[in-house]
Amino acid sequence: MVHSTKTNNLLVEATQFIQNCYDELGMSNEKQLERIEDIKNEIDTTGTYTHKSFELTHGAKMAWRNSNRCIGRLLWNTLHIFDARDVRTAEDAYEKLIEHIDFATNEGRIQSTITIFAPRNNGVDPIRIWNHQLLRYAGYEEADNVIGDSASIEVTKMCEEMGWRGAKTPFDILPLVIQETGKQPKLFEIPGEIIKEVPIIHPELDGVSQLNAKWYAVPIISNMRLEIGGIDYPMAPFNGWYMGTEIGARNLADPDRYNLLPKIAEIMGLDTKSNRSLWIDKALVELNIAILHSYQQAQVTLVDHHTAAKQFKIFEENELKSGRAVTGNWAWLIPPLSPASTHIYHKPYNNEISTPNYFYQGDPRED
Repeated sequence: MVHSTKTNNLLVEATQFIQNCYDELGMSNEKQLERIEDIKNEIDTTGTYTHKSFELTHGAKMAWRNSNRCIGRLLWNTLHIFDARDVRTAEDAYEKLIEHIDFATNEGRIQSTITIFAPRNNGVDPIRIWNHQLLRYAGYEEADNVIGDSASIEVTKMCEEMGWRGAKTPFDILPLVIQETGKQPKLFEIPGEIIKEVPIIHPELDGVSQLNAKWYAVPIISNMRLEIGGIDYPMAPFNGWYMGTEIGARNLADPDRYNLLPKIAEIMGLDTKSNRSLWIDKALVELNIAILHSYQQAQVTLVDHHTAAKQFKIFEENELKSGRAVTGNWAWLIPPLSPASTHIYHKPYNNEISTPNYFYQGDPRED
């Protein structure tokens, strides 16, 4: 029999999850009590417990619904779940990740997807991925400038130390780095044919296409921990689809990322010598117009920030009707472009964290 504060806490968290999950799925109190008793016996015997498939599926959806930083939670119940808890080798994990990328991309009709690998057991992670996102551009430090994405400099150096060599263009897709417990991490190249990228063009400014900028279709976050009922899943990559401003007001616009605003301003013939010309604002709007136009032309799912805010309002109304309190992180929910034009800007949100949820976790390189 395993008894400790840790297992007692696990049973409390498991009980709370089972009650909420089963209530939402319309399952009887009798089934809840029966399942909780089974979990108690399993914890007493092994120190942990295993989720049933439907518990894992609904738990992952609940985690998305509880994600305070996400404006796109209206569609939480449409999440596709791939159960990869039986995977133990880096090679098998790579195959599952390739399937995820291909399925989620869906030729541009993006499908919200999560692939859940083996849970943490007694502090040990059976398998981990070192990448921040499954698809991400490399970043190379060259003398006084950076080629590519400066956010990827460290992981790019790591991949190079492991033998990888990129073409040193601004848009080299990084390989996947996967590690089994107790073994050295392994590098895996992503097949180019499954990576959908969108060339950035503008409906009126021809010069934008000459910048040869592009971005990948699907943002698949891969470095967060999924927690369901006290069980941690340290490798559970997931994706929705992009909101335009994530690319147009951050990734391609930030001075310490791709810094395209001065180039857009030059194409527009703006006066960049004075802040009072509002050249930054004008260039920012046109870059975001280019992102929306480009993804539409490429037939890749993407939402503008005004539509996303309206969808979030519907989500808030749905949650209140369901008797659930709406939580949110205001600083993350407001879009980086024209935030005051959304209802979100004008109201406070309770940033209390509920579980199931997705959490940041330590870098496996430092474990």
